[in-house]
Amino acid sequence: QLQLVESGGGLVQPGGSLRVSCEVSGGILDFYAIGWFRQAPGKLREGVACSSVSGGRTLYAHSVKGRFTISRDNTKNAVYLQMNSLKPEDTAVYYCAADRSGFVCNDPGIYRHEYDYWGQGTQVTVSS
Repeated sequence: QLQLVESGGGLVQPGGSLRVSCEVSGGILDFYAIGWFRQAPGKLREGVACSSVSGGRTLYAHSVKGRFTISRDNTKNAVYLQMNSLKPEDTAVYYCAADRSGFVCNDPGIYRHEYDYWGQGTQVTVSS
């Protein structure tokens, strides 16, 4: 059974940077597409970024494009989301998710229902 554990969340000032991590166990990371999602209070969970199986494709939500970068380190079985130029509206619980399908992380979007495995989330708060 694949397991995902997020870490690295915290409090950061507007304009600052933060990197959240997702450690994957129980499987080989390269075989999985990975998505990062976030959910703010009272809002639906939304896709932020994804990396396809073997990392061949990446997609970003329009709201984070140019500020966030998804990357993976297969030697550590870990995926990262580097977040720069953070805004208060980026405040949310951030989740990583995984799926073995080669069709996941295709244009036009990052869809929650495509992912079978989920972590518990890590809180990111952007505030002065």
